[in-house]
Amino acid sequence: MTRRLTVAQALVEFLAHQYTERDGHRRRLVAACWGIFGHGNVAGIGQALLETGDGLPYLQGRNEQAMVHAAVGYARQCDRLSAHAVTTSIGPGATNLVTGAALATVNRLPVLLLPGDTFATRPADPVLQQLEHPGAGDVSVNDCLRPVSRYFDRITRPEALIPAALQAVRVLADPVETGAVTLALPQDVQAEAYDWPEEFFAGRVWHVRRPGPDPAGLAAAVAAVRDARRPLIVAGGGVHHSEAEDALRALADATGIPVASTQAGKGSLRHDHPCDVGGIGHTGTAVADALAGAADLVIGVGTRYSDFTTASATLFAAPGVRFVNLNIAAYDAHKLAGLPLVADARTGLQALAEGLRGHRVPDAYVSAYTAGKREWEAAVDYVYSWRDDGDGRLPTQTQLIGALDAVVGDEDVIINAAGSLPGDLHKLWRARSRRQYHVEYGYSCMGYEIPAAIGVCLAAPDRPVWALVGDGTYLMMPTELVTAVQEGIAIKVILVQNHGYASIGGLSESVGGERYGTAYRFRSPDGTYTGDPLPVDLAANAASLGMSVLRPRTVHELGAALAEARSSDRPTCVYVETKTADTVSGAPPAQAWWDVPVAETATRPAAVLAREEYERNAAARRRYL
Repeated sequence: MTRRLTVAQALVEFLAHQYTERDGHRRRLVAACWGIFGHGNVAGIGQALLETGDGLPYLQGRNEQAMVHAAVGYARQCDRLSAHAVTTSIGPGATNLVTGAALATVNRLPVLLLPGDTFATRPADPVLQQLEHPGAGDVSVNDCLRPVSRYFDRITRPEALIPAALQAVRVLADPVETGAVTLALPQDVQAEAYDWPEEFFAGRVWHVRRPGPDPAGLAAAVAAVRDARRPLIVAGGGVHHSEAEDALRALADATGIPVASTQAGKGSLRHDHPCDVGGIGHTGTAVADALAGAADLVIGVGTRYSDFTTASATLFAAPGVRFVNLNIAAYDAHKLAGLPLVADARTGLQALAEGLRGHRVPDAYVSAYTAGKREWEAAVDYVYSWRDDGDGRLPTQTQLIGALDAVVGDEDVIINAAGSLPGDLHKLWRARSRRQYHVEYGYSCMGYEIPAAIGVCLAAPDRPVWALVGDGTYLMMPTELVTAVQEGIAIKVILVQNHGYASIGGLSESVGGERYGTAYRFRSPDGTYTGDPLPVDLAANAASLGMSVLRPRTVHELGAALAEARSSDRPTCVYVETKTADTVSGAPPAQAWWDVPVAETATRPAAVLAREEYERNAAARRRYL
């Protein structure tokens, strides 16, 4: 039997019957479709979504990149077991997807992209928004999506949809291969009818596997751990994606091995677990980085070892340090010349715990990292504290984080991605639950926070969700505040006004750039942006987009404003101003290096000194072979 449908209708019908299943729990693989319509998709995917109704719910966005961010936030909250699709027109609507696609693929999070494309039949050439390439007639702007997609296909004939759609959902559901998946849809093909076999629309369940480790590899890993005197676990995002937190805690409880976390892995253990030593790397804690520097064995679990985690290959400094890498992806398991343990994180941790039954690290090691943890917690208490000299001063960024820490519960989700906040949060935030800490730092994409908060709310509607943004990030992409207002999604936005790119300003100063071009200020007579702060009112802007806005002015007003925002049942913005960009933080300095090359030749003294410091640090880089 066959059913006559357009290509767009068939694709929507197909997606409505795809499911994932893990541990006996089944859910929709593609739960909804975001879309902005133009001539390249309004009569195809747009008409198909209208016709299907609740078969594939439609969500209206304001910016194509932001729609991808919302979809990524949703997928991360769903442990990669459910995703959203995003449809756009051709031309700029399609190219706006590229940044979001890169973010999804870098972070190994599923999103299905359905951009319109130029005519396959070429009745007129060129058509509106078509890119003409003199040397290749089959190139369109959608080819920009190839390098940032885990799977890409252009559907130039109706029957080609069948194998392409099956490959697309296979990649979306595969924890090893997942990321952005792109099906480029020429606008004429979208509307073309075809007789589809009914089997194409049958319900399909994609089982998300939990493969166990190879016995020989497991035996070698167990032996390496037993031989180590100073082992350290580095928990990455794979711990969360696999729901392996309980297995990690059981291993830590049994062995006493301390656990440090990457940005993606933070919250793998609760902050108050005795073995949790906080973030690792350039934005890590003093105790975690000291342990990493002395570790004779590093056990990476679900981490891809980014340069922030390894401090640009300077952090793991002990002579002869070895690595055991538990990862579902062989590509990551082999990094740093490690002993690969290719397996699901939960399954692999359970197998390690069984193989290490009766083994514990030396008591002296536990005492040492326990003391280090206690010292770091005292430092956090200090920068969180509400010191007030009675002058009604504005809060520092660390006081803001401390005030938020005092207001939230275990169920809250904290979202951030770029600026100075990720570093402060990684060092200081006391994660209470497995999904509370949601910092996108694989791509560190300004503009992610607000749409991602919407995506998380759609995945977990009963959780208070906070988007922490600086003024630079806010100006990049405030548009989805309108979406939150339209849909009644009660996100809580903390908008930090520090008058510029505070994070890059600090980095610029450290590498001899003298904060050039990083402040939001008027030009001075010398041509630099060092005049008075710009008279922008971002709180008024947020209010004009429909948000409820609170304007605390002092550290004492801040706590009350955050509590009010948390209890609000509508989208609410807490606007927090700091005095200048260079006083935004107040957090302890970086505990480890990060490689940002400095000008090798320069005449300005700041750059000359910065180069000397760079060469001293760069000399400590290692190749782990």
